[in-house]
Amino acid sequence: MTISLEAVGYVRGGRAQAVDENWGDVCAVIELDSARFGAAALAGLESFSHVVVIFYFHAADPAKIELSARHPRNNPAWPKAGIFAQRGKNRPNHLGVSACQILKVDSTRIYVQGLDAIDGTPVLDLKPYMRAFEARGEIKEPAWAGELMSNYW
Repeated sequence: MTISLEAVGYVRGGRAQAVDENWGDVCAVIELDSARFGAAALAGLESFSHVVVIFYFHAADPAKIELSARHPRNNPAWPKAGIFAQRGKNRPNHLGVSACQILKVDSTRIYVQGLDAIDGTPVLDLKPYMRAFEARGEIKEPAWAGELMSNYW
């Protein structure tokens, strides 16, 4: 099945290059497509502390798409994990998801901190972060995941 999506906006500012470390202090703006959306599309979002951003890894190399298992970040010290057991950019559909802090909402712009998407990234959807939709129960993850993320934010 082929699915066609249209960006609702774009990331402006922040980083120009994808680097796997220290995203926590990175500030950027998500700018909605003003031809399609007005300020009313973001009404009420300022009352949330965080927003979940679904975006497209537009700068990922299509020739590097992973369909199987690999060592996360190509680190042989970590066990091979399937692409769906990782969050890397070389995914079959190049989709990224990130929860980041809302600093300010101004008209059709959301000022955020901690969004791990680069300048120019197409934003496919936005959802307010609500505890009830996030993980329930005890969280379990392998040791390599914690090591991988130790300097990410």
